[in-house]
Amino acid sequence: MGKGQELYKKAKTLIPGGTMLLSKRPEMFLPEHWPSYFSKAKGCTVWDLDGNAYKDLSIMGIGTNTLGYGHDEVDDAVMQTVKNGNMSTLNCPEEVWLAEKLIEINPWAAMVRFARSGGEANAIAIRIARAASGKDNVAICGYHGWHDWYLSTNHNGDGLSEHLLPGLSPNGVPKNLKNTVFPFRYNNIEELEQIVANENIGVIKMEVVRNFGPENNFLQKVRDLATKNNIVLVFDECTSGFRETFGGIFKKYGIEPDITIFGKTIGNGYALTAVVGRQEIMEVAQTTFISSTFWTERIGPTAALKTLEVMERVKSWEIITQTGEKMRAGWKKLADENGLKISISGIPALSTYAFQCDNPLAYKTLITQEMLKKRFLASTNFYASTAHTETDLNAYFEALNEVYQVIAKCEKGELDVMKLLEGPVCHAGFARLN
Repeated sequence: MGKGQELYKKAKTLIPGGTMLLSKRPEMFLPEHWPSYFSKAKGCTVWDLDGNAYKDLSIMGIGTNTLGYGHDEVDDAVMQTVKNGNMSTLNCPEEVWLAEKLIEINPWAAMVRFARSGGEANAIAIRIARAASGKDNVAICGYHGWHDWYLSTNHNGDGLSEHLLPGLSPNGVPKNLKNTVFPFRYNNIEELEQIVANENIGVIKMEVVRNFGPENNFLQKVRDLATKNNIVLVFDECTSGFRETFGGIFKKYGIEPDITIFGKTIGNGYALTAVVGRQEIMEVAQTTFISSTFWTERIGPTAALKTLEVMERVKSWEIITQTGEKMRAGWKKLADENGLKISISGIPALSTYAFQCDNPLAYKTLITQEMLKKRFLASTNFYASTAHTETDLNAYFEALNEVYQVIAKCEKGELDVMKLLEGPVCHAGFARLN
């Protein structure tokens, strides 16, 4: 057992759940054998606590590092901020400059509020949207964080089973929030229309795209429905933003929201999220109370300004989309060559696949186990970055082919996958994220 596994054993006695993020729990990858902690990260290489180097062909900091780990220009800007001071009694000018840049990218909008995590930004957007609409009830489609407003959906049954996790308990969420949030399925405009007709909806919040895109002009129909009923439309782009366009993926479809939320990509690993919206809606924030000390620190806006500058210069969204398409083509080619059936979903830059068989999680665990031995952090997800090279992908496919050959033998009954695993099967992840 390496230093990382030992430290995680200790962590579980000190931190509920072992770590702060469900998606980073070792049980999601390779229970008992995942390296768990890193000592250094650069480009698309991660070093564990024992000094072993791995190529990260998995989720790249949960999708936060589209320019790769430790990007020199971003880090240099941050280091200058550290030298000049991160916090002060006065405000940092970078937050104004960043707001100007985000409005330039989103000319339909006029005002911005900043936070440091996606859950916070979603909570801010909901507060502002409810205040602006004058109505409490929200229709949701997708994953929008951990706060009470969102988890209250499950006081009405297992409403989040298609959006977050099946069987999730709303334990600790006030029961008087029941009947305030109503989930609808993507591309099901009839379901949303029914909710709007019956539930006095003031806000529609949704992810623009996750595992598949809109059909039958779905997004335009949502926009029209919101406009007709004086509902504030919020597009949550915490995950999808800046991966297929320079801005929200909604640009691709020509549909503008009233509020959008950006996160993950815009700081390249540094904490910064943004709520961007129309002036008449965002100004309502002044009639409620939304305020937090560390939303005024300087590192986040500094990193975001430089990240956006680099993204715009290199057209990062084009690079990561092309890399993601190569990955998807490679998965399909290997599967076909080995007689395996897989289904691929997600946008190219955030791709995932699953085996079409009786025990897909066992195969997913086997891939992680065997690829780790070959010095890859790999699962059945791939979040592309500009740091991933053709050489990286070729080496990955060569290693993965060897694992696929073993899986093919398991499918033929020549081997037993459960006997090949050196620990428990990995846990299932988010219903719509994995």
